Amino acid sequence: MYKLVSIFIILFQIDIVADEKEKKKDLRGLVKKYIDSIILDTISTNEPQLILYPTIAYSPETSWEFGINSLLLFYANNDTNNRLSEVNGFSFYTLENQFGFWFDHALYLQDDSWISLGRLRIQSFPLFYHGIGTDTPEDYIGRIDGFQFNLKESLLKNIYKDIFVGLEFNINSLSKVDFISDENNPKPNIIGIDGSTNYGLGLGIVYDTRHNVLNVRDGAFNELYYLHSDDIWGSDYNFSTIISDNRIYKSLNERIVWANQLLGQFNWGDVPFNQMALMGGESIMRGYYLGRYRDLNQIAAQTELRFLPFKLPFTKRLGGAVFGSVGAVFPNFNSLGNDDFTWSVGGGLRYLLFQRKDIYTRLDFAYTQEGFGIYFFIGEAF
Repeated sequence: MYKLVSIFIILFQIDIVADEKEKKKDLRGLVKKYIDSIILDTISTNEPQLILYPTIAYSPETSWEFGINSLLLFYANNDTNNRLSEVNGFSFYTLENQFGFWFDHALYLQDDSWISLGRLRIQSFPLFYHGIGTDTPEDYIGRIDGFQFNLKESLLKNIYKDIFVGLEFNINSLSKVDFISDENNPKPNIIGIDGSTNYGLGLGIVYDTRHNVLNVRDGAFNELYYLHSDDIWGSDYNFSTIISDNRIYKSLNERIVWANQLLGQFNWGDVPFNQMALMGGESIMRGYYLGRYRDLNQIAAQTELRFLPFKLPFTKRLGGAVFGSVGAVFPNFNSLGNDDFTWSVGGGLRYLLFQRKDIYTRLDFAYTQEGFGIYFFIGEAF
């Protein structure tokens, strides 16, 4: 199993609303301001905040990876009655000459008139192929080097209270492909193995009562969308996708939150291997490499109990969580059986980074039947 251990060190924070006088302060003043902003929480709740921190990671396939992460938080028109918007950026470079640029966002305009949910991935980074289905080897049977471009965007209009309807758009491209394996694992004859570019167009509906997407204490998020890729508008393959993402959050008291998620992805048509339902990652089924299991369809569920914060006499900024998840990939419902399901359990620590905005960092340890994963991020997994 592909394992990745990341070490994240937060070095400094920049208040993007700093005035000209603050910019002229000496190094000691900047350090003091940083300490005050984190420990004393000196930045006003309604003001935007930008945090930057470097990342270091290592794996045998990539060697050392060096990157920088950024997170911008703001309210539309600096009005805290609006929902908290976030833009997350990440760039990295490895000693194997691999690189990537990631951008994720959740934007809420004034009075929730429009919302925009999306992500962008531009990277030259290996994909690890274990095969299709659940009966696949733990060690990957091939490595796919190539250039990847993926843009997913939802632009949704508020039509009634917390209901949004709008357009879904997806570009997914894999090019300059090189399949690397040994003589015992020849290049598989699967759709898209030599690369492809596909354009997905569709419609989505969202029910969203969350106020803070990085740390929801009460509310719900239900997203259902349909995408279709077709050679009529330039796609290499014709196929369709339906995704259903359902989340419920409940505060058991002022500091304990019970969060639940049910995710389904269903594909049909000529689906490229890299756009199948992929299990794993840092959000759901933690502990598995994203794509460890892949097939036409996936269902997964997870539950998490969050203590935000712990009830400790010496600090109000330290918390934690325990979680568990089950999931399966499968070609069709007729073939889905109990043996197709796998599991993941774990727990982690939380640190209240921005007190006024109620934003925590998370350090999660996930354990699976094949190994473990370690994750460090700002904001909860879902």
